[in-house]
Amino acid sequence: MLAARAVGVPTHRIVLRHILPNAVAPVVVLATLGIGYAITAEAALSFLGLGVPPPTPSWGATLAFGLYFLRDTPYLATFPGLAIALTVLGFNLLGDGLRDIGDPRLRHA
Repeated sequence: MLAARAVGVPTHRIVLRHILPNAVAPVVVLATLGIGYAITAEAALSFLGLGVPPPTPSWGATLAFGLYFLRDTPYLATFPGLAIALTVLGFNLLGDGLRDIGDPRLRHA
C-alpha cells in the first residue's frame, strides 16, 4: 500500500485493490459467527421463557417443553438441541469456507 501511494496511485484504487480484499474475509467470519451467537442467544432466552411469545415457534421453547417429558420421550428434547447445534456449526463452517475462498493470501498466482 505504501509503495502504491509513493508511485502516485489514487486513493480509491488503493482501497479497492489492497485494503478491501484483505478486509472482506474477517468481516464475513465475524458475520457468520454473529449469526451463530444470535441463534444460541435466542434459543437460550426462549428456553428460560424470556424469548418470543408462545404462538411463535422457537427451538429454545421446544427444548424447554421437551425437558418435561425427558424420561418418557427423550427425542422431544434431543432433536431441538441437535437442530440448534447443527445450525450453529453449519454457519461456523460456512464462514470458515467463505474465508478460505475470499482470503487473498491463500490464492495461488
